[in-house]
Formats: sequence, structure tokens, C-alpha cells
Amino acid sequence: MRRRFFPVALSALLFALCDSAHAQQPKNFPRIGYLLGGDPTSESARFDGIRMALHDLGYIEGQNLALVYRYTAGRPDRVPALAAELVRLKVDIILVAGSGPAVQAAKEATKTIPIVMTGAGLDPVKSGLIESLARPGGNITGITYLGEQLGGKRLELLKETFPKLARVVVLYGAGSPASIGELKEVLPVAARALGLTVRPWEVRDADDFEKVFDALNKERPDGLYVLSGASLIRANRKRIASLALKSRLPAVYGNRQFVDDGGLMSYGADLAESYRRVAYFVDKILKGAKPGELPVEQPTKFEFVINLKTAKQIGLTIPPEVLARANKVIK
Repeated sequence: MRRRFFPVALSALLFALCDSAHAQQPKNFPRIGYLLGGDPTSESARFDGIRMALHDLGYIEGQNLALVYRYTAGRPDRVPALAAELVRLKVDIILVAGSGPAVQAAKEATKTIPIVMTGAGLDPVKSGLIESLARPGGNITGITYLGEQLGGKRLELLKETFPKLARVVVLYGAGSPASIGELKEVLPVAARALGLTVRPWEVRDADDFEKVFDALNKERPDGLYVLSGASLIRANRKRIASLALKSRLPAVYGNRQFVDDGGLMSYGADLAESYRRVAYFVDKILKGAKPGELPVEQPTKFEFVINLKTAKQIGLTIPPEVLARANKVIK
């Protein structure tokens, strides 16, 4: 009798456990695909910021929202495959970090799933991604940064911080139309007005950085301007900041994350505000809004960040008038 009871009891227990597990399965809540250019470490600040902004609107990962991350690890050639993978997973929205090519790859992967740009550096109208900022049309909306327009301001801040500045190397990654546009159209004009000479220096893969800085150490330019449009550059923020520090080069960046990682200074869109706006787009779309009818936004808040620890390490004294203009100072 005991032998007959045991299988029955075990079966009942397993059924109860399965039924309980089924009851505890999460509801069918929205899934957001997030396509990022770096790796989990380099992109943590970005997706943490957006996740917190979503939380403020009532969307909590694991409770009423799922986030599906895909990283290119600094390899733009992986973008189309990863975008297609998110489409196959049938996510409800695709967030795209990066410039035009990444957004274009997502657009080619789907014409129906809403795509939200989290800060494209390329003009989305000129590049043919959307019809207009006011009425994007199609399935794309979101944030576009004024990366190219701010190039002159960054050079100006670097010159004010380091008055002896005369020769500036511009570091940029291959395959970034936004970087090429700024390099060819914006920086030369700004440099002439400031009496500077700019020299472009391209990196094509992760092994190039040490070689480039070895060459820079022999040429000894006065400063460094880092174009962050390429995923290869963003994925190697800490390495670039460390090499610039080791070379004792005053450097300016377009993204404060470089400064958080040890870079000297940055000027660009206020990232916290941008994250809030990305969350706004997600909220609107989940509530039924069509992405093509949500105007693409440009930044209205900007931040100038200085890392005094880095300045001290390279033997640079930040002029008081420049320091007074900073929104944040890292001591």
C-alpha cells in the first residue's frame, strides 16, 4: 500500500508544483528590444539611465516590462543581423543607440515595429530615415543629437582651456557618416576661425588605438578631439581616455560618459534629459501612438563636464572662467 501511495503522492506533488509555477509566470507584458553599439560594460550608463527613466513612468523591468539587449561590441557589421534577430523575437519596440547606419539597419529589418532613436548623431532627414522632424512618417521617431553643429563649440572650449592650443588631432572611427560629416564640413571652418590646424586620424578596429597613440606621442599635437559617432569609439571609451591621459593630451569629447571614464572634458546633450525623452517615446507608443506621428526631438539642454582629476594628472590648470561655466566638475 505504501508502494502504491508513493507514485500517486509524487505525481500530485509535481502537478501542484507545475500548476504553481504556471500561475507565477509573468503576464504577457511589452518587450523592448535595445540595440547598442558597445558591450554591457561600456553601455551600462546608457541603458541604466533609460531604464530608470522608464521606471519613473511606471515601467519596471521584470514586472510589467521586458528589455531585450543586443550588443555589437564595437562591430558595426553586426548591426543588421542583431536588428533582424530582434524582429524575429517580435519585440514591441526597438530602441537604437548610435548614428544613421544603425537606425537604417533597423529600418531595413522591419517596416512595422516602431523604432525609437536614442540619440542619432546623423541628421535623420538628410539621411532619408524620416520625412521630417515634425512628421517623421513610417515607423521611426525619437531623439537626434546636434553632434555636428556642436563641433565648433567643443573646439572653442578646448582652446579656451588651453590657450596655447594650435594643432589638434581628430580621432574618429571608420564607418560613421555623422563623424565624416563633422570632420569634413564643421571642424575645418571652426578651426580656421580659432586659428587651429586639425588633422584627422582614423581607427578601423580595436587593435588600432595603441598604434595611433604611439604615433601621436611622436608627433606631439597640442590637443585631441574625439568624435564619438562610431560604435568602435564608444565601445572603447575607457581605453581612449586612458591613452589620452598617458600621453598627457588635453582632449575634448562629445559625450560625458568619456569624462566619467577619465576623459578631460565634454560638451553635448544632457544625457539625463535625453533618457527621459526616450522613455516618453516608449510610453506614448505603448499607449497607442504611431511613431510616424510623434515629432523627432532635438536636445534643448546641454552639459559641459570637466574632470579636474584628469586635468591635474596631465598638469593642466583649468582657467577659472572656464571652470565657472561647467555644469558638472569631477574632483
